[in-house]
Amino acid sequence: MYRLFVGLALPDDVREHLARFTHGLTGASWIAPENYHLTLRFIGDVDRHDAADIDVSLQGVAADSFEFCLTGLGVFGQGRKTRALFAKANASPGLIHLHSKVESAVVRAGHPPESRKFVPHVTVARFRSANRERLQGFVERNGLFKTDPITATRFVLFESHLGKGGSVYEELADYPLQILKNRVLNPEYVAS
Repeated sequence: MYRLFVGLALPDDVREHLARFTHGLTGASWIAPENYHLTLRFIGDVDRHDAADIDVSLQGVAADSFEFCLTGLGVFGQGRKTRALFAKANASPGLIHLHSKVESAVVRAGHPPESRKFVPHVTVARFRSANRERLQGFVERNGLFKTDPITATRFVLFESHLGKGGSVYEELADYPLQILKNRVLNPEYVAS
């Protein structure tokens, strides 16, 4: 069995920038910088045949490369039920378009549509229980966090390996994003 998701890998400089947050908040289980990513679609546990079908379907995704930024922090959950601290990703048109294409590809491969709304983000910490006041103060102190534009030139099919020290993510396949606007079309397909 494979535990799969589709996402964007982050450049080293962005990982280093995010890693600066990994202290000063008790109760946080910090994500290792090498595991930072932006999830486009969580798939879950699949067998080898399903994984191959997903790969083939993702190979058919055609989308432009694009830029996005990480700006500010947010949390999933409230109070003691806070589950995660994350860096917000701006919902650039290119990111939303790619998410839609990936979602369609996963559904074409035989998986049900995602029921949750897409909230682009990079998780930096998880919580079993969080002190609301400390967490709120941490988010406010780091609220002006912002990266330079990040250029997405590929997306990745990841496998998640669960372990005692947390998950480790392995890149199984990657898919390039192209500049479709500059592609030369066959003249018989160009409208006159």
